[in-house]
Amino acid sequence: MKKIILIVFPLVALCCGTVVAQADADKIWDDANTAYINADYVAAIDGYEKLLDSGLESNWLYLNLGNAYFKRGMNGKAILNYNRALKLAPSDDDIRYNLSIAEARTQDRIESVPVFFVKRWIVSLGRSVGSNTWAVLSLVFFALMLFCTGVYLLLRRVSFQKAGFCGALVSLLLFVVSVAYASAGRKARLHPDEAVVMSSAAPVKSSPDASSTDIFVLHEGTKVGVRNSLGDWREIVIADGNKGWIQASAIEMID
Repeated sequence: MKKIILIVFPLVALCCGTVVAQADADKIWDDANTAYINADYVAAIDGYEKLLDSGLESNWLYLNLGNAYFKRGMNGKAILNYNRALKLAPSDDDIRYNLSIAEARTQDRIESVPVFFVKRWIVSLGRSVGSNTWAVLSLVFFALMLFCTGVYLLLRRVSFQKAGFCGALVSLLLFVVSVAYASAGRKARLHPDEAVVMSSAAPVKSSPDASSTDIFVLHEGTKVGVRNSLGDWREIVIADGNKGWIQASAIEMID
């Protein structure tokens, strides 16, 4: 069986208001990786979390943090960080593999509601690359559309005009699709609607009230969709379509 994969490349991060110097970040990264290799997972987690607290993030950082939590037996935290890594690198096989190992250790076995294959294909395509990549592709398709439009308007040969017209239409379609995917990805990042259960056992209620009826119980590591909020309660939906209310403290958002 393959082992949990640790990324030990130099830290290349997406900066969001970083307060530590790059040299300091590289040292913390190297020290955390060394601690992980030496099985000091507490120190490794401290280092990775320090980088996140400083405003740095990358798929490698979330992946290694998930690995350290997994080694400590904190499966919920591991799954949470693998999912965060997957948001930044949707096509990364290492992340998907590690996530599948962690999910295999969860207690809940929930059958997903069947999804129409066209919708499943559309969602899969959108998640094949990150929102930043879709944004770049939208610029490429826009430039291609302008070029094809110029060919159609400026060249006199009928064959060139037909090629330019068809190329402009196809480029326009691809531009609209890529913008839609980029916007959806950005919205998901700014307004996350998925979470992971952190409690060992979290009752899901029929209403946002501690005295209401328990509908079912979820366990650490289960991924849920978050639909609404009311005070300290969150309305969640699980893969089989069942809904209910859970304490906000029992889950952590995949942001």
